[in-house]
Amino acid sequence: MADPPFLSGKLLLAMPGMADPRFERSVTALCIHDENGAVGVGISHKRAGIRLRGLLKQLELDPGEAPDAAIHHGGPVEPGRGFVLHSDDWGGEDTLQVVGPTGRLWAMTGTIDVLRAIAEGRGPKRWLVALGYAGWGAGQLEDEMTRHGWFAAAGRPDILFETPTDERWAAAFKSEGIDPRLLASETGAA
Repeated sequence: MADPPFLSGKLLLAMPGMADPRFERSVTALCIHDENGAVGVGISHKRAGIRLRGLLKQLELDPGEAPDAAIHHGGPVEPGRGFVLHSDDWGGEDTLQVVGPTGRLWAMTGTIDVLRAIAEGRGPKRWLVALGYAGWGAGQLEDEMTRHGWFAAAGRPDILFETPTDERWAAAFKSEGIDPRLLASETGAA
Protein backbone atom coordinates (compact mmCIF):
# COMPACT_ATOMS: atom_id res chain seq x y z
CA MET A 1 0.00 0.00 0.00
CA ALA A 2 1.30 3.47 -0.90
CA ASP A 3 2.08 6.06 1.75
CA PRO A 4 -0.82 8.43 2.34
CA PRO A 5 -0.51 11.81 0.64
CA PHE A 6 0.23 14.39 3.30
CA LEU A 7 -0.94 17.92 2.56
CA SER A 8 1.48 20.21 4.42
CA GLY A 9 1.91 23.39 2.41
CA LYS A 10 -1.47 23.08 0.68
CA LEU A 11 -4.40 25.48 0.90
CA LEU A 12 -7.44 23.57 2.13
CA LEU A 13 -10.56 25.05 0.52
CA ALA A 14 -14.06 24.42 1.86
CA MET A 15 -16.36 23.12 -0.84
CA PRO A 16 -19.78 24.74 -1.29
CA GLY A 17 -22.33 22.97 0.87
CA MET A 18 -19.87 21.89 3.55
CA ALA A 19 -21.86 20.69 6.55
CA ASP A 20 -19.93 22.81 9.09
CA PRO A 21 -20.94 26.50 8.71
CA ARG A 22 -17.80 27.62 10.60
CA PHE A 23 -15.82 26.74 7.48
CA GLU A 24 -18.06 28.28 4.80
CA ARG A 25 -15.86 29.66 1.98
CA SER A 26 -12.83 29.08 4.16
CA VAL A 27 -9.20 28.81 3.17
CA THR A 28 -6.92 27.04 5.64
CA ALA A 29 -3.15 27.15 5.18
CA LEU A 30 -2.02 23.66 6.17
CA CYS A 31 1.21 23.99 8.12
CA ILE A 32 1.57 20.46 9.51
CA HIS A 33 0.14 17.20 8.19
CA ASP A 34 1.66 13.84 9.03
CA GLU A 35 0.70 10.48 10.50
CA ASN A 36 -0.14 12.19 13.83
CA GLY A 37 -2.70 14.64 12.40
CA ALA A 38 -2.85 18.09 10.88
CA VAL A 39 -2.70 21.74 11.91
CA GLY A 40 -3.80 24.63 9.73
CA VAL A 41 -4.46 28.33 10.11
CA GLY A 42 -7.52 29.98 8.57
CA ILE A 43 -6.72 32.92 6.31
CA SER A 44 -10.11 33.77 4.79
CA HIS A 45 -12.11 35.41 7.57
CA LYS A 46 -11.26 38.41 9.74
CA ARG A 47 -12.01 38.62 13.44
CA ALA A 48 -14.45 41.37 14.35
CA GLY A 49 -13.61 43.82 17.13
CA ILE A 50 -9.84 43.36 17.23
CA ARG A 51 -6.96 44.60 15.12
CA LEU A 52 -3.22 44.18 15.42
CA ARG A 53 -2.39 47.35 17.33
CA GLY A 54 -5.11 46.56 19.88
CA LEU A 55 -3.84 42.99 20.23
CA LEU A 56 -0.30 44.25 20.82
CA LYS A 57 -1.56 46.59 23.54
CA GLN A 58 -3.46 43.69 25.18
CA LEU A 59 -0.16 41.79 25.21
CA GLU A 60 1.52 44.84 26.77
CA LEU A 61 3.71 45.37 23.70
CA ASP A 62 4.36 48.83 22.26
CA PRO A 63 2.66 48.79 18.82
CA GLY A 64 5.52 50.90 17.47
CA GLU A 65 5.68 50.57 13.68
CA ALA A 66 3.04 47.85 13.40
CA PRO A 67 0.22 48.74 11.01
CA ASP A 68 -3.34 48.47 12.26
CA ALA A 69 -3.85 45.23 10.31
CA ALA A 70 -6.77 42.83 10.54
CA ILE A 71 -6.61 39.75 12.74
CA HIS A 72 -7.77 36.56 11.01
CA HIS A 73 -9.97 33.82 12.43
CA GLY A 74 -7.44 30.99 12.39
CA GLY A 75 -9.92 28.31 13.40
CA PRO A 76 -12.14 26.99 16.16
CA VAL A 77 -9.38 25.38 18.27
CA GLU A 78 -7.83 27.56 21.01
CA PRO A 79 -9.39 30.78 19.66
CA GLY A 80 -7.26 32.93 21.98
CA ARG A 81 -3.94 31.48 20.81
CA GLY A 82 -2.09 33.52 18.19
CA PHE A 83 -0.16 32.51 15.11
CA VAL A 84 1.69 34.53 12.51
CA LEU A 85 2.06 33.13 9.02
CA HIS A 86 4.95 34.93 7.37
CA SER A 87 7.58 34.96 4.67
CA ASP A 88 10.68 32.89 5.37
CA ASP A 89 12.97 35.93 5.66
CA TRP A 90 12.49 35.95 9.45
CA GLY A 91 12.75 33.18 12.01
CA GLY A 92 12.44 32.85 15.76
CA GLU A 93 13.14 30.01 18.14
CA ASP A 94 9.80 28.29 17.45
CA THR A 95 9.37 29.13 13.76
CA LEU A 96 8.19 26.27 11.58
CA GLN A 97 9.14 26.39 7.89
CA VAL A 98 6.27 25.14 5.73
CA VAL A 99 7.61 23.34 2.68
CA GLY A 100 5.81 22.24 -0.46
CA PRO A 101 6.94 20.43 -3.62
CA THR A 102 8.69 23.57 -4.87
CA GLY A 103 10.51 24.34 -1.62
CA ARG A 104 9.77 26.78 1.21
CA LEU A 105 6.34 28.39 0.94
CA TRP A 106 5.84 30.30 4.18
CA ALA A 107 6.64 30.03 7.87
CA MET A 108 4.50 29.86 11.00
CA THR A 109 5.46 31.30 14.36
CA GLY A 110 3.28 31.00 17.46
CA THR A 111 5.45 32.93 19.92
CA ILE A 112 5.38 36.58 20.89
CA ASP A 113 8.86 37.30 19.46
CA VAL A 114 7.47 37.66 15.93
CA LEU A 115 4.88 40.22 17.09
CA ARG A 116 7.59 42.15 18.90
CA ALA A 117 9.74 42.10 15.73
CA ILE A 118 6.83 43.37 13.60
CA ALA A 119 6.15 46.20 16.07
CA GLU A 120 9.85 47.14 16.05
CA GLY A 121 10.02 47.17 12.24
CA ARG A 122 12.42 44.20 12.03
CA GLY A 123 9.93 41.43 11.36
CA PRO A 124 9.22 39.46 8.20
CA LYS A 125 8.43 41.38 5.00
CA ARG A 126 5.07 39.63 4.55
CA TRP A 127 2.85 38.31 7.31
CA LEU A 128 -0.65 37.85 8.63
CA VAL A 129 -1.85 37.33 12.20
CA ALA A 130 -4.54 34.84 13.22
CA LEU A 131 -6.16 33.72 16.45
CA GLY A 132 -7.05 30.05 16.76
CA TYR A 133 -6.32 27.17 14.44
CA ALA A 134 -7.92 24.16 12.79
CA GLY A 135 -6.73 20.77 13.97
CA TRP A 136 -7.32 17.17 12.97
CA GLY A 137 -6.35 13.98 14.81
CA ALA A 138 -4.47 11.09 13.24
CA GLY A 139 -6.24 10.03 10.03
CA GLN A 140 -9.10 12.50 10.51
CA LEU A 141 -8.21 14.85 7.64
CA GLU A 142 -7.51 11.91 5.31
CA ASP A 143 -11.01 10.61 6.11
CA GLU A 144 -12.61 14.03 5.56
CA MET A 145 -10.83 14.34 2.20
CA THR A 146 -12.74 11.26 0.96
CA ARG A 147 -16.09 12.96 1.53
CA HIS A 148 -17.55 16.16 0.10
CA GLY A 149 -16.12 19.06 2.04
CA TRP A 150 -12.51 19.91 1.22
CA PHE A 151 -10.37 20.58 -1.83
CA ALA A 152 -6.57 20.74 -1.53
CA ALA A 153 -5.08 23.51 -3.68
CA ALA A 154 -1.42 24.29 -4.18
CA GLY A 155 0.08 26.46 -1.46
CA ARG A 156 0.64 29.88 -2.94
CA PRO A 157 2.28 32.61 -0.87
CA ASP A 158 0.73 35.26 -3.13
CA ILE A 159 -2.74 34.14 -2.03
CA LEU A 160 -1.71 34.34 1.65
CA PHE A 161 0.05 37.68 1.50
CA GLU A 162 -1.10 39.61 -1.58
CA THR A 163 -4.73 38.63 -2.19
CA PRO A 164 -7.36 40.51 -0.15
CA THR A 165 -8.83 38.32 2.60
CA ASP A 166 -12.35 38.13 1.16
CA GLU A 167 -11.01 37.12 -2.29
CA ARG A 168 -8.70 34.27 -1.18
CA TRP A 169 -11.24 31.44 -1.49
CA ALA A 170 -12.19 32.23 -5.10
CA ALA A 171 -8.59 33.09 -6.01
CA ALA A 172 -7.30 29.75 -4.73
CA PHE A 173 -9.89 27.83 -6.77
CA LYS A 174 -9.14 29.94 -9.84
CA SER A 175 -5.40 29.27 -9.42
CA GLU A 176 -6.29 25.58 -9.85
CA GLY A 177 -8.27 26.31 -13.03
CA ILE A 178 -11.63 25.93 -11.27
CA ASP A 179 -14.48 28.44 -11.46
CA PRO A 180 -15.98 28.24 -7.93
CA ARG A 181 -19.36 29.46 -9.24
CA LEU A 182 -19.72 26.15 -11.09
CA LEU A 183 -19.13 23.89 -8.09
CA ALA A 184 -21.99 21.73 -6.83
CA SER A 185 -22.97 21.96 -3.17
CA GLU A 186 -23.17 18.18 -2.78
CA THR A 187 -21.59 15.10 -4.27
CA GLY A 188 -23.44 12.31 -5.97
CA ALA A 189 -22.77 8.66 -6.67
CA ALA A 190 -22.46 7.08 -10.07
